Amino acid sequence: MSKPKVSKLLPISAAEASRILGPLRAGVVPHTGFQHFQVGRSAQIMALANDRETAREGGASIRFVIGPYGSGKSFLLGLDAASAREEKFATSAVDLSPDKRLYDRQGRALALWTEIIANLATRSSPVGGAVTALLDRFAISADEEAETDSITPDAVLKKRMTRLAEMPLGHDFSVVIRAYRRGHDEGDEDLTNHALRWFRGEYTRKSDARADLGVSSIIADDNAWDALKLLAQLTRLSGYSGLVLAVDELVNVFKMTNTQARHSNIEQILRITNDLLQGTGEGLCVRFGGTPESLEHPSKGLYYYEALRSRLAPNQYAGQGRVDTAGPVLRLPNLTASELLVLLRRLRHIHATGDESAYLLPDQALTAFIEACHGCIGDAAFRTPRNTIVEFLHLLDVLKDNPSLDWQDLVKDIPIKPDNGPEEDAPATEATDHGDNGNGLHGFSLNDA
Repeated sequence: MSKPKVSKLLPISAAEASRILGPLRAGVVPHTGFQHFQVGRSAQIMALANDRETAREGGASIRFVIGPYGSGKSFLLGLDAASAREEKFATSAVDLSPDKRLYDRQGRALALWTEIIANLATRSSPVGGAVTALLDRFAISADEEAETDSITPDAVLKKRMTRLAEMPLGHDFSVVIRAYRRGHDEGDEDLTNHALRWFRGEYTRKSDARADLGVSSIIADDNAWDALKLLAQLTRLSGYSGLVLAVDELVNVFKMTNTQARHSNIEQILRITNDLLQGTGEGLCVRFGGTPESLEHPSKGLYYYEALRSRLAPNQYAGQGRVDTAGPVLRLPNLTASELLVLLRRLRHIHATGDESAYLLPDQALTAFIEACHGCIGDAAFRTPRNTIVEFLHLLDVLKDNPSLDWQDLVKDIPIKPDNGPEEDAPATEATDHGDNGNGLHGFSLNDA
């Protein structure tokens, strides 16, 4: 697989710029437009791309994307999802929370499944709601295969269902797919709606599902992981490359106050890790996003569970500038001053909707801004640069509305603080590899970028 190219300054419309800048001002990740502000972290991006290639060939993968608050975990996961959709994958992204867990007996694991289905996305439906299109595509692809192989669609369905029926929950999963297909062909909206209810995890009683669909099970807390592996199979049987799932806010497992609940969720992560490392879960890529403490804390992090620690332990030869992307854990390195400059240039370009004559700040101002940020919060400007980016956009907004102001006066008093909160991770923090081995400003100039 070829190395992903670093994006250059591209033409951009006012509407697209607005869709990017609005979320960035709030410190959250836009759904689109990654090509306009991606600036590197090539090793991590390449590792995720290789995972997708493995899934395309029928394998599976798991990654833990680890970095402090504001370091760009959500951005990297969003970029991965956008790239996956372009490569004909289905994707979904969810956040763990007190109400959505990986393991539970009170409906919170089912709630996570429900959100996975609601957020299911494809290239033609990038913001979610793609489950109906997925099932429709399954039916169409079966017809196409039948025509190509000169057999009946029923024969194709029987062959495909055999693969699914061999997996846990697979028999009923197959029955529901056939029910959806039958309702679609016969114009029976009630039947198709019953099938969609089942897939969305909306049945609470098995007796209702049995009456409507003839199945003996429903998707619930105790089988949501089995359902997810079946969903990945379904995407491939429908002609997609596979399924990429991003599960962010791993810190909410760390924050669980009930020791047994936290232990059970970490055990579920171990089960998921074992399955995917062993290749169980054809076409499935799972990415967890978390902070270092959610991974490393000795009594509440994933490392506290010895079996999981052994699988996620770092390469002893990595560190001190040496990168290892072969293992399950991808750590996000700090930005350098020159990398942050590249990012600010891109944001300036977006803010001006691609018109260089409308740039509100000269290159000299970008350098001064970075120096001022470093003076305010030190290495946090490079380690967790979300607030730096937010303040930069605020600066541009003020200059746009107040053209008589001097940028030098504003840069002197940047109201920036370190990013320590639990908000969503910073978006635009991708870094190119310039060979710097630190975050200091010594020797920094515009030529570095």
